[in-house]
Amino acid sequence: MLMAPPLSPPDRLAEAEQTIAAGRYRRAGDLLRAAADSENRVAALRKIGGYFAHLGQPASAESCFRRALLIAPSDTGALYDLASACIGLGKIDEAEALFDRVIAAAPTDWDAWANRSTLRRATPEANHIAELKATLAQHGQTSDARIALGYALAKEQEDLGKYDAALTALSEAARSRKAQLSYRVTDDVETMKQLADAFSVENLATAPQARTEPGPVFILGMPRSGSTLVDRILSSHPEIESAGEVQDFALSMMEHVKGAKSKAELIALSAQADAAAIGETYLRRMAERGHDGFAIDKTPLNFLYIGLIAKALPNARIVHVRRGAMDNGYAMYKTLFRMGYPFSYDLADIGHYMVAAERLMLHWHTALPGRIIRIDYERLIADQEFESRKLLAAIGLDWNPDCLKFHANASPVTTASAVQVREPIHDRSVGLWRRYEPQLQPLARILKQNDIALADGA
Repeated sequence: MLMAPPLSPPDRLAEAEQTIAAGRYRRAGDLLRAAADSENRVAALRKIGGYFAHLGQPASAESCFRRALLIAPSDTGALYDLASACIGLGKIDEAEALFDRVIAAAPTDWDAWANRSTLRRATPEANHIAELKATLAQHGQTSDARIALGYALAKEQEDLGKYDAALTALSEAARSRKAQLSYRVTDDVETMKQLADAFSVENLATAPQARTEPGPVFILGMPRSGSTLVDRILSSHPEIESAGEVQDFALSMMEHVKGAKSKAELIALSAQADAAAIGETYLRRMAERGHDGFAIDKTPLNFLYIGLIAKALPNARIVHVRRGAMDNGYAMYKTLFRMGYPFSYDLADIGHYMVAAERLMLHWHTALPGRIIRIDYERLIADQEFESRKLLAAIGLDWNPDCLKFHANASPVTTASAVQVREPIHDRSVGLWRRYEPQLQPLARILKQNDIALADGA
């Protein structure tokens, strides 16, 4: 019998892209490894590394980027890629040195400037403020420079306690970022209302009873609410592993909900879809990633899908992380997310989005009594062991002291909190918004008008 000829490296990459889209992650990994083994082109190795990163395999991504640099030691793109991989793997000193090299060789790589400033707390002895100011003065007429340098400058000024200067830089950068986007927060507010209407109390009355066997653990809530900290604490337990932020639930839904011509129609169809089939597809995707049993899916905006998650996955644990509203809102405002969260660049948009999210979460709690485990960031910070024990008990697991040593967890982190969660627990961010209380009034007013407490316990 004739054997099919082996795939060429470009064909392997093309098939890998198709298999990733189909959720066949094991096959994609095999194709990528085979392609990497026979590849010696820098651009191709960077592309393969990017796919590995997308699959949640940062060590394989790192290997590709290092090979690219062996071929072209001065390639700034490969240097940047390797720095990003090092952050996820906890190699912070190396990441900083790599970003230094990128900036020295390609001083207009603005993302390198922004990312470098997130790697450690600036001190009077070690900071980039003078360099940032000089570069901003020279290149600030370019919006991308104004954004990245502004966020970096704001972060380092805040580290040094120069709060007025920090917020001035941040506000200017956020305005520039918002101006790049065509976004209306009213669209997201309407979407959340449509979700509550479609997944009504009556609709969710058909959801199966929660089951106690091991299953997915969804950690969700607003971005920058402390979800990564909760992920690290839980995944330090020997019976829990983390898949990180993946889009597999939304992708599983899209596999089974066809023909929608608008977002409103998609929501309506999803509420009537075969939820069990969606759940099976999701579990298959997670198994393709190598995860089963208690496996964390830490995608904050899965809070939009709680109704469908409850119908599709009766053995899922749904952990809702909450944080004081003003601290949470400010934390989002000062983060340059790049992809996603377009509401985060304007204080009023943040306020309207948070109000809509709070109403949707109230609906989920009402429609699914006892199904959602709530954890408060401030209480976790104040008494980590007590809150961690309570959370594990709610999930159905015995206590393990490794959960107290989450900062020693060696597993990769790819979120905006990648550096912070490698430190022991601290309360530096609790109440930080009060440093900027006058300037944050557009956010505070919207929260007050909608009876949302500004701070935890307030």
